[in-house]
Amino acid sequence: MVTDMQSRTSATRTGRPRSAAADAAILEATRAALVELGWSKMTLGDVATRAGVAKTTLYRRWAGKNELVVDAVAVLFDELELPDRGSLAADIEGVVLQFAAILDRPETKTALMAVVAESTRDEPLRERIRTSIVDRQKRLVLEGRARATARGELPPETDAATAARTADLIFDVVAGAVVHRTLVSAEPADEEWVHSFTRVLLLGLAGASAQP
Repeated sequence: MVTDMQSRTSATRTGRPRSAAADAAILEATRAALVELGWSKMTLGDVATRAGVAKTTLYRRWAGKNELVVDAVAVLFDELELPDRGSLAADIEGVVLQFAAILDRPETKTALMAVVAESTRDEPLRERIRTSIVDRQKRLVLEGRARATARGELPPETDAATAARTADLIFDVVAGAVVHRTLVSAEPADEEWVHSFTRVLLLGLAGASAQP
């Protein structure tokens, strides 16, 4: 009897397993609603209707609109990859072009600008952006540095704390430049711009200015 009771209690606490298909539909519906309605007019009811799920389904997964929109944006950036293109410069150019292409999508522009604006007044939202988007994408910096070190393009990292600070700085420089270029200046991050940016990143201002 105790075993049966424990089993029923465990089942009650666990609940139904989440459906990956339902999650994907909800996140896609969120991005579509943002593009069409904007942040202020979009509601969880709009998203539920578009996704074909009950509103309670959303509340079981997300505490509110802020969390939902951050996750809807985060999955877009999870598409980023760092294919081996033979050199550190080529690797950087490849991932920056991918990043710029994602930022150029209407759903990304709308969602990212909205959550960043809201996060200026909401510390928990800022933290969710850091953990769900920023920290997850720092994997690309770590992967790129490891690959460049293996090729002999960068020296080995000997101090973990310094390596972590450097990774943070690289991410901030790359992400900040591309976001500003595409979303603030509204200029294209095309191959020419990406090539010039990569040259400055790797060589510094003095070295880059001496290159063709």
